[in-house]
Amino acid sequence: MSGRDPIHELERRTRLAFAGGGPERVRHQHEAGKLTARERLELLLDSGSFNELDRLVTHRCRDFGMDAERYPGDGVVTGFGTVDRRPVYVFAQDFTVLGGSLGEAYARKICKIMDLALKTGCPVIGLNDSGGARIQEGVMALGGYADIFLRNTLSSGVIPQISAIMGPCAGGAVYSPALTDFIFMVQRSSYMFLTGPEVIKAVTHEETTKEDLGGATTHTELSGVAHLAYPTDEACLLAIRELLSFLPSNNLEDPPTKPTADPHTRVEERLDGLVPTDPTQPYDIKEVLRLVVDDGYFFEIQPHHAPNLVIGFARLGGRAVGIVANQPLHHAGCLDIDASLKGARFVRFCDAFNLPLVTFEDVPGFLPGVTQELGGIIKHGAKLLYAYAEATVPKLTVITRKAYGGAYCVMASKHLRTDLNFAYPTAEIAVMGASGAVNILYRKELAGSEQAEAKRRQLVAAYEEKLASPYAAAEVGFIDEVIVPRFTRQRLIAGLAALANKQDRNPARKHGNLPL
Repeated sequence: MSGRDPIHELERRTRLAFAGGGPERVRHQHEAGKLTARERLELLLDSGSFNELDRLVTHRCRDFGMDAERYPGDGVVTGFGTVDRRPVYVFAQDFTVLGGSLGEAYARKICKIMDLALKTGCPVIGLNDSGGARIQEGVMALGGYADIFLRNTLSSGVIPQISAIMGPCAGGAVYSPALTDFIFMVQRSSYMFLTGPEVIKAVTHEETTKEDLGGATTHTELSGVAHLAYPTDEACLLAIRELLSFLPSNNLEDPPTKPTADPHTRVEERLDGLVPTDPTQPYDIKEVLRLVVDDGYFFEIQPHHAPNLVIGFARLGGRAVGIVANQPLHHAGCLDIDASLKGARFVRFCDAFNLPLVTFEDVPGFLPGVTQELGGIIKHGAKLLYAYAEATVPKLTVITRKAYGGAYCVMASKHLRTDLNFAYPTAEIAVMGASGAVNILYRKELAGSEQAEAKRRQLVAAYEEKLASPYAAAEVGFIDEVIVPRFTRQRLIAGLAALANKQDRNPARKHGNLPL
């Protein structure tokens, strides 16, 4: 650097780093409806809070023309900043530089950020927009991915990990987001798949498109790989900020609280008539949730995948909680394979990060069918059971109507160490519905009776009173209190306050053996 002004040289290199792949490639990025890596970080982080690391790192590859393709930063922007004044670590892949492809130096930059996040107990957020492994670097690129996967695994359950897919994410690159806690996607400009349409056509002769194979709609509705999708980069990044407002920075902290003007003692009379007494009549459980939680605000996760189970975050008395609820509008609220997997992963996340679990139960059982049985509903349903049983955070359950069979046990019953179990007067807790039970128990008597229907009605009423009534469960302590629906908010907030200092632990072990 002899003869050069040191300050001028630093400024020159910094300008090159900020230029990315050059104005032409930046223009193409904008024409595709995508922001650049730095523009994304400006939206994600508090204004002026970003501190960049490794801005001048470049690759060391000299083969296949790479010596002429050297860019400061090597195609990924890394550093730390704040979201709502809370520190986070970030990396944003820059598609304008070598298609965002990952090489050895690139991977080391990401690993450094992940190591710092783990050491300091801060969330790590990855903005993915990459063509995959850098072919010119061969096994060094593959090793870089594996180094990242290891850190994803070691950080799991210790710090929140959030991925945003904001462009291509293919091949082995998909496994890092898959190991994180939440995946956001951008509609029409992002996709994820292991093998692309061309490879699939060559091997299996199936024809498909990138969008159908791995687009945002595919992964948020069908596969369940992604959790949320938004129409633009801007909306996606703002949603990540909103999600972080519910989460602690690490597994040793409590979730953040948020003051609310919504009275803790608010009585919501509309709840009294919202749940139909007829067990076959559907209703929207989200209406119940909105009437109970602070300010009616519910941040739903995976709203379009397995809609028969609703999951998401809300606040009760200012406290952040995770909510799990059966949705009678879909499959009558039955649990199936997808719902069980969706619920189990969410319950385990909440337990890992000290978020109390509030369960609203209206479940007639597991979805019957050959497809479900052959698909392994026994194994997958056991995952949800395992997750609830293992969870040591405060757990509260409200049975709004049906709680039948094994699904009653699975959905945070008293038997799985749930702390407070409430039931509405409309609740039915039994092996099965009264009508079905009577048909089995009194089949012969009813078949030979001239007054079969009248007698059947009497038997159904007797079964409901003696065995299915919430009062029967309350008499043996499986229900702590039968409550008038209008007081749901009051009871939950009081319960959360009473359980604020709860301490529970599982037996000493390396780890359990979840039925994967």
